[in-house]
Amino acid sequence: MTEPVVQPVVVYDGVCLLCSRWIRFLLEHDHEGRYRFASMQSDNGRRLLQAHGLNPDSPFSMLLVEDGRGYTDTSAIARVLRGLPRRRWHWLSNLILLVPHTIRDFAYRFVARHRYRLFGRSDQCFAPSPEQRSRFIS
Repeated sequence: MTEPVVQPVVVYDGVCLLCSRWIRFLLEHDHEGRYRFASMQSDNGRRLLQAHGLNPDSPFSMLLVEDGRGYTDTSAIARVLRGLPRRRWHWLSNLILLVPHTIRDFAYRFVARHRYRLFGRSDQCFAPSPEQRSRFIS
């Protein structure tokens, strides 16, 4: 059964090295612990993807679930950056949103489609430290 989504949840590809770097970045900069995480390979990650109309077996999108709504691709990235504390990353969120939606999502999906070849792939999902474990939904 899917855990109730109270905090915003980022669903990511747990074996993608680029995606794992993104999660490490968020863990480092989200000092308030606003975001929780679920890999696409987990039961809850798969359920969240399906609930928001994404195919968990062919995931080219990152998903942010916030306040019951799903955000994907560059909209999800910009929204996550805007949600980080101290406004330090808001400028990047604004820069992303300046680019027309169709262009930025085309570029995002190109990278997503080729992410394993460009950035690598791990045989296992990113493993959080014991201190970070509470931020992950299995």
